[in-house]
Amino acid sequence: MKRLFDIVLTLLAAPVILPVCLVTALLVARRLGRPVLFTQQRAGRDGRIFTIFKFRSMTDARHADGVLLPAEDRLTPFGRRLRSTSLDELPQLLNVLRGDMSLVGPRPLLPEYVARYSPEQRRRLDVRPGVTGLAQVLGRNRLSWDEKFALDVAYVDRQSLWLDIRIILMTVGVLLKRGGGVEPEDKAIMEEFRGSDDGREQRGSGESDL
Repeated sequence: MKRLFDIVLTLLAAPVILPVCLVTALLVARRLGRPVLFTQQRAGRDGRIFTIFKFRSMTDARHADGVLLPAEDRLTPFGRRLRSTSLDELPQLLNVLRGDMSLVGPRPLLPEYVARYSPEQRRRLDVRPGVTGLAQVLGRNRLSWDEKFALDVAYVDRQSLWLDIRIILMTVGVLLKRGGGVEPEDKAIMEEFRGSDDGREQRGSGESDL
């Protein structure tokens, strides 16, 4: 039922979403250049690796030696607006149709994070990752990693079609407010997850986002 729900709702929304995607793609091409899509490897259900699609929100600005500038220096005001409205997430509907993702579920994270999860946190991989989820409507990047993962596991335990509908409706409400915790407090980019028991200083995680 969940997979059927994802496909039907995505196809029903397509007539509205496709024109928005086209306009967004043109704006990204004009403001940030090509390619308009950002792709990255993420860990899906059971830790399987897939390629996630997003609209670019950063430039490719580099140091004189060719190394990319820090992520916060490449995130332009236009990119911040894309993120605050979550328009950069729209290409992930392709991932939903391909079966990589669901509309609702824990956000897919970097493959290297899998080995850093505690056994309890690893349970977030028991379901398909989602475009939105409990953590996204209850604080998103203003939550700590442990808080996000606790919400992810809570979703795994409570998942139902009715819960998915509620989360989608809550997501619409968050987007209408604009912002909704897209950026963590006082930082442009969410810190990298280094493991719950790792006391070392965390560093910026680049364009991978929640």
